[in-house]
Amino acid sequence: MFTSISELNTAPKKPRHGEGELFRIITAHGVRFEIYYGYYEEIDRQNPGCEPMEMYPNFIESPTYTADGTPFVTAMQRPCEHFRGEPDEDNTCYQCSHYEKCEELLGVCRCRARRRKNE
Repeated sequence: MFTSISELNTAPKKPRHGEGELFRIITAHGVRFEIYYGYYEEIDRQNPGCEPMEMYPNFIESPTYTADGTPFVTAMQRPCEHFRGEPDEDNTCYQCSHYEKCEELLGVCRCRARRRKNE
């Protein structure tokens, strides 16, 4: 029956965080990661309803390892062929028993088959 003042305001909302703004610096196993706000897909950037989100490294395209050769992973990345857990089409590394959380969505994979041999 009544319209609230907030319903009358049709101006687009300003995002809480701007693209390229620093979210957090994470140091895990002696490696420093700068996490910025951004978009994973161009379609999200074009969508006025999508706000920038935390952009974690793509460890599939750019593998990164601890000093002892343990690979870094993110909780949301697709699992590899060594996945151990209940299989599901929506599985991520987070559901794998090899996943060890570091901080936020950053972790390491403790699967021996994925360790890099130090030279």
